[in-house]
Amino acid sequence: MADTFNYRIDHHGSLVRPADLATIGARQAVEDAVIFQRKLRSTVVTDGDFPREDFRSAVLDGVSGFRRTDEAGPDGLVRWVAEALPKADGPLVADWAERLTSLTAIAPKVSLPSPAFLAATTYEPGLGPSSARELGEALAVVIHAEIDLLVSKGVRLIQLNNPLLLGQLDSAGGVLSLEDTLAVEALAVRLDERPEGVRIGVCPGWEAPARVDRTAAEHLYAGIPADRWILPLLQGTEAELDLIRALPEDRDVCLGVVDATVPELEDIDTVMARIDAVGAFKDLEDAAVSPSRGFADVASRPLLSAEEQRRKLVLVETLARYCWGNEF
Repeated sequence: MADTFNYRIDHHGSLVRPADLATIGARQAVEDAVIFQRKLRSTVVTDGDFPREDFRSAVLDGVSGFRRTDEAGPDGLVRWVAEALPKADGPLVADWAERLTSLTAIAPKVSLPSPAFLAATTYEPGLGPSSARELGEALAVVIHAEIDLLVSKGVRLIQLNNPLLLGQLDSAGGVLSLEDTLAVEALAVRLDERPEGVRIGVCPGWEAPARVDRTAAEHLYAGIPADRWILPLLQGTEAELDLIRALPEDRDVCLGVVDATVPELEDIDTVMARIDAVGAFKDLEDAAVSPSRGFADVASRPLLSAEEQRRKLVLVETLARYCWGNEF
């Protein structure tokens, strides 16, 4: 039987919020989301980010030192700025995660914004922390402590999201250099021990750049000791394949094969051809499949309708069965 700890049928964690969320409350909505994911035979279960405004809120809502502004950043997210080094007053999302473990035997999953992403998007020169690197390191300490707590609560899959990271492979610009980014992310994902079945994953971006420098990609994977990398495979381009080729053999890969931004369903044969191309050089026993990104990284701006989301997740489940049969 295949290794069930590969969590074959995956998703990024953020789901379309139910229309009656304000009426039924987040607690009931999360229970309903667990049932929804179990019916889809997902091998992971999340809280859908239902208790949060956007995918960064898991950290920003639970630490001091940040101020929410009325401005929108270049990524369309409401901008937060760091006025002091962050401090956590308690668990960030571990209480919600513990609720998940009580609702189902399926592996609970939690997605968090990466410390380097938060540092790069909230650092304001002269406002608080002396540098983006200092801010990132402080965030890494907070997130590392939360990861430790999540694992102790029974969470088996933790994903850090940094949508900027792939763009840094061929760019020297930005608030954080690539070297600083790697150092900060590494601080967050290092665990002294990995209980059986635990995976710490990194999603370095929603789509691949036009080209990928293999040396830079290898440097990326060497710099961040994550168990699992969530990588785009939406077009089957050489850049997408090069990202996977550069991945060390001892790292898992989750392939984002279904586009979470468009309602049209992908052709199964076309997607399977892309996966087969990966199988020519990567052992698919160490792989999983998922949508390309979350379905509602911002609560008020879902990318698809609830029904379109359901069809996309059913397609992911179907693709997984084409790849690995019923061995989940």
